[in-house]
Amino acid sequence: MRALILGARAPVALDHARRFAAQGWNVSVADSVSCRVSGWSRSVQSTFALPQPRVALSAFARELSSLVSRERIDVVLPTCEEVFFVSRIRESLPAQCNVFVAPFELLARLHSKWTFLEEARLAGIPVPESGRVSDLNQARDWACGRPVVLKPEFSRFGTHTRTFRAGIGAGTLPALPKLGTWIVQDFVPGREVCSYSIAVAGQLLAHVVYLPKYRLQASSSYYFEPLLIPSIDSHVESLVGRLGFTGQISFDWIERSQGEFVALECNPRAISGLHLFNCLQPLPAVIAGQLTTRVGVESRVPRMLAVVMLAAGLPAAMRSGTFATWHRDWMRATDVLTVPGDHRPILGAVRDLMSFAHLALRQRCSLREATTHDIEWDGQPLCER
Repeated sequence: MRALILGARAPVALDHARRFAAQGWNVSVADSVSCRVSGWSRSVQSTFALPQPRVALSAFARELSSLVSRERIDVVLPTCEEVFFVSRIRESLPAQCNVFVAPFELLARLHSKWTFLEEARLAGIPVPESGRVSDLNQARDWACGRPVVLKPEFSRFGTHTRTFRAGIGAGTLPALPKLGTWIVQDFVPGREVCSYSIAVAGQLLAHVVYLPKYRLQASSSYYFEPLLIPSIDSHVESLVGRLGFTGQISFDWIERSQGEFVALECNPRAISGLHLFNCLQPLPAVIAGQLTTRVGVESRVPRMLAVVMLAAGLPAAMRSGTFATWHRDWMRATDVLTVPGDHRPILGAVRDLMSFAHLALRQRCSLREATTHDIEWDGQPLCER
């Protein structure tokens, strides 16, 4: 069996590649930017370059279709936001291949931080009171002095999110960036957790909840601690069942008073919770449609991106006087990138970082923006061109 894993720039793609290879699959990876973090793994047989889907969707579709046919691919597995583009051009790919994505219209509703709230309510999932606005004055009127959070309807990694714990004051504040419509929500204090799941035809077949214990400026996490929260399990099962969802799906949650978990947003793609499944758990069989019993995480051991834990987590712990806690967490966790017998991905990650830094300088954008500029989808019409 042959698998093609897309979004190979991401550690989750590396994780999938190792698991598929360990279970007897021939694994290839592909991306439109530097992807040595996955491509240099001993689990990967071939690495392919694709056109950038955001700027050349038609060329992306042609090359991906040709690649799938030429390499006799059985499963195509997107991992990052290229999932939207792959879903959009699914009909142009060979019909005999299992392209593990949900229909584009459903992905769009889940990706929108506004329409997702409606889908969650229909599934019986608690969500914050929210409004849809276009500027700060509208948000101020909606909030009526309450603590609120403002975020673009389409965004990722918490970028551009603004929190007003004392309400949106009457004074002059910076205007909202021109990023389309914005969502204003009641601010819900509490513990933030995440979930990652795999579903097939509405059946929840793999699932984990975890604490993003260490984060980069309240954004991306680099330390993942597994949790057991049955109410979230039930919420996810309800939503994917109602939607008949197939694919990878992830959620951000916050724990309100009395242990109630509120859904904040949905990412219909892979996130770091994937790392908490061990290499021999049968996720490839789930994705290939060969297994219909649910797979759960077997270990309570946290995972981490060790290089980020050292480069960002250690200095932050030293500044805040929490070194003892950091050291205890460091000793408890295992690294995502470097595993026994497969050490080159950490070198690949460094090479990728250099490539993204060069791209950021050339395009005059942030490093984070450079890592996803070619695959971001923010609700605009997608036409092959």
